[in-house]
Amino acid sequence: MKRKYNKGRDGFFIHESSYLDKDVEIGKETKIWHFSHILKNTKIGKACNIGQNVMIGPNVSVGNKCKIQNNVSLFEGVILEDDVFCGPSCVFTNVYNPRAFIARRKEFLPTLVKKGATIGANATVICGVIIGKYAFVGAGAVVNKDVPDYALIAGVPAKQIGWMCECGSNLIFVNNSAKCKACNQMYEKKEKLVEIVNY
Repeated sequence: MKRKYNKGRDGFFIHESSYLDKDVEIGKETKIWHFSHILKNTKIGKACNIGQNVMIGPNVSVGNKCKIQNNVSLFEGVILEDDVFCGPSCVFTNVYNPRAFIARRKEFLPTLVKKGATIGANATVICGVIIGKYAFVGAGAVVNKDVPDYALIAGVPAKQIGWMCECGSNLIFVNNSAKCKACNQMYEKKEKLVEIVNY
């Protein structure tokens, strides 16, 4: 199948089967693959990879170097910071109590996914939550409350079951400190939060 490449000043790639609405901003080196649709007033950062059959917008912000896998929809109210991973078929909502016969566009609740967070395949993120930086949402989880930075959550509804390093490895705390076995980064636990410690 023939591919179309936008060689304008933004220098992004969009497959010929995908659509960009008016007033869309796409960063350099971003790739948008088959059958995807980017709706109006959406901003996508640099070096993102947007998979097949993805819908983003309207009025959505995606940071730099995000990876959005196949069959993901980012509805109005969703904000992804830099380096966010959205696994295949994960789901975001923007209305807490939808009805087909009641218009609730004025009731959209924002969802913020902070830098470096991972959302696993088939996870559902209920609107109005904040997913902390470098948090890790397990596959199939249902997220209905805020997630702390570096937290590992799983289940229905999702509950915290551990902590994750920035590199994506499990952290095991002893006396409120942990050293990542994969990258040697040090962490300290303070009350219910975890903070990174310089090397």
